[in-house]
Amino acid sequence: LQVTKAVRAGEADAKTRRQIFDAIGFTFPNRLLASRQPPAGCPEDTFRALGLTLLACFCTDPALAGHSQILNKIPTFNDILLSPCDPDNTSMIDDVYQCLSAVMATTRGPRELVTKGTVSALCQAYVNCSYGSDRALTLLLGLLAIAETKCWQRDAPHLLAVLSKLSDDFLKTEDMTKFELCEVLPHFIPLSPPLTEDSQGCECLHKLYKGLANILGSKLSQSQRDPTLKLAACLVQACGSEWIPAGSAGSKFLALLVNLACVEVRLTLEEPDPFEVEGKKEVVTACYVLIEMGIQECLREEKPLLEEVQKMQLMRIMEEAFGAVIFYLRQVKQEELQDAFVFASVRILGAWMAEETSSLKQEICELLPFLVHYAKKLFKEGSPAASLLQPELVSTKGSGLPQDALRFLLPGFCHLTAEDRPRDILISEGAPALLCEYFLHQWEVLTSEPGSLTPLTSAEMSLQTACGIFLNLVVTAPDLIRRDKTFSSLMDMLLKSLPLLLPQKDHLVLAANIATLGLMMARILASSAGTKSS
Repeated sequence: LQVTKAVRAGEADAKTRRQIFDAIGFTFPNRLLASRQPPAGCPEDTFRALGLTLLACFCTDPALAGHSQILNKIPTFNDILLSPCDPDNTSMIDDVYQCLSAVMATTRGPRELVTKGTVSALCQAYVNCSYGSDRALTLLLGLLAIAETKCWQRDAPHLLAVLSKLSDDFLKTEDMTKFELCEVLPHFIPLSPPLTEDSQGCECLHKLYKGLANILGSKLSQSQRDPTLKLAACLVQACGSEWIPAGSAGSKFLALLVNLACVEVRLTLEEPDPFEVEGKKEVVTACYVLIEMGIQECLREEKPLLEEVQKMQLMRIMEEAFGAVIFYLRQVKQEELQDAFVFASVRILGAWMAEETSSLKQEICELLPFLVHYAKKLFKEGSPAASLLQPELVSTKGSGLPQDALRFLLPGFCHLTAEDRPRDILISEGAPALLCEYFLHQWEVLTSEPGSLTPLTSAEMSLQTACGIFLNLVVTAPDLIRRDKTFSSLMDMLLKSLPLLLPQKDHLVLAANIATLGLMMARILASSAGTKSS
């Protein structure tokens, strides 16, 4: 008992704590935790409390925090969190949180916590506003950051309950807590399973929409605007625009959101100070997500959220934002090419180029050499599985270094190769040879995927779009097909791939593209061969 008193009083330094462990090991605290008979006149949990104090002491040593004797106590820690707590005696809960925090900092810890039920215990502690619930939330944030998918797979109902409480608080609170919640909430918005598939999830989304609408209706400082935009972007990544209700209020909200995102992009990227840009990359990436939604909504014909006038206004505003993106990309230095923010900027520009072919044409033509060089560099340095790893959206939650820039530029290149000036620039920059290599690579990716030739993967979409580019070149620049040897390699690949595709009914569009391209190339290459032989 003297030992635990000393530990509690904070009289033990790291060396002393280790000596205590060496002296008593885990046996003594294990016996204390297992004991159900307190000394006469003492509270029922006296021995358990002493055992926990010792374990909390041991956990300050990282080597001990990951010990199996600590890890196998996780269910006990969970039980204590869920037990009624005497407000006058909270030391057991404090010790449990200390142990759990230490365990989470170890290599095996997070996995053990998730599999042994700590997520649900923490969720319940937070939802019930139990003592130390703020620490429960902190631990949940840590676990979600490390193992989000596993957490949602195992404990979706409990995590939804936390999201429900957070979204409720977000809607009701009217002070700075609202903006603090903007930073917490994205961690509880899963990409899968979609919140829109669950009635409780839909209710949360509605509260978040209303809370965000209230915020956007007010005058915001920079420190308030940034987390607001990030939360909105997170919702868009998870649910598209489904969380925004149809009708006048929803359309105004969406237009305002995209408008704000465009203003933020312009303010940041037209700013010549690189340090200013550096500190704003995360929020600008979030703005890109919102702008991409804006592009999609402006193009949407079936049940559009936006009215025609709003679409026209937004297209003008987005054009100005893309002018700023192009301006920024023209300043990018060689050593910055691996920066994920550069990738995000190229990606969003690709989304614009795919849909809007008439605006900023001069600026885009001037940027084409950079785009080809950038795409080539990333493709050459990328891993073979890069296209499989590429997320659909550039995650504001952080993701691995992206590689497949070409995938997002292909639709824009397809439009541009139909026009003389941009096509000439692309040809002079070596884009056709790069595209041939990319085509061969994507075919390998497609045929190596599990359940080979699964329908409509990103690889197949890329192949279809690349076929469109090659068809443009065949029609408008046949001499290039004749003289560039890479097209002979492409022809060989088309001949080999078509027999594999034809029996697959899910791939008729790609098969038709390849057959058409092959026939048109064969005619040019055959006439070229005939000319040479004569």
